[in-house]
Amino acid sequence: MNQNTNKTVLILGANSDVAKQCIIQYLAKGFSVIAASRDTTSLEKLVTDHALDASKINIRYFDAVDFDSHQKFYDELPVQPHIAVYAAGFLVDNEKALRDFKGTQQMMQVNYMGAVSILNIIAMDESNTNLERIIGLSSLSGVRGRKSNFVYGSTKAAFTQYLAGLRQELASRNITVNALVIGYIRTKINKGLELNESLIMEPDYVAKHIVNAENSFTIVPNFKWKIIYTILKILPESLVAKLP
Repeated sequence: MNQNTNKTVLILGANSDVAKQCIIQYLAKGFSVIAASRDTTSLEKLVTDHALDASKINIRYFDAVDFDSHQKFYDELPVQPHIAVYAAGFLVDNEKALRDFKGTQQMMQVNYMGAVSILNIIAMDESNTNLERIIGLSSLSGVRGRKSNFVYGSTKAAFTQYLAGLRQELASRNITVNALVIGYIRTKINKGLELNESLIMEPDYVAKHIVNAENSFTIVPNFKWKIIYTILKILPESLVAKLP
């Protein structure tokens, strides 16, 4: 019998390409999945197209930026999750973000505020003795401020710092918090962007690192991105300023 048969994972922002792969891979490991997104029709199509076990998937409507609905959403979950994954994300071009605050605000709300809102609710529910892990999808863009993407990057930097503190907060309850610090992925959020093809990861590859997350706080999939992450962390500001 699979040891995960009686465990449930809650995936928030489950309509992303990576999140959909997580659904497939968590099911393969024996988990039940609560898939939460604004686009429930797309999730239903995923179940049909991949012939997934519908009895193991509960699809729920979730809007990351409707903060007032988050407590009710959580209270109405069919079971208290063992794992919570925040995969919701939003991106607009940096030049647009600098000139149109609506795009900036949407990134702040989806990438950071919505995450803090729902994850605070999940983390502070001490009645949920099932909870063993919270995973947040962050980005290499949040490691250092660079002129090409610092508005988006700032939302991811804030999210990473939140997850770092949450990890400390929950350590006494033996709950692990992981931050997936991710580079370029072949997903709809990056469609149309000019990216280095040799650095692009596939959604199923990134999902594998989420589903198999262990104890380390920062998880950087792909050795090339690990090198880039390390360089970004130690690079002097004068050299960071020369990066695109």
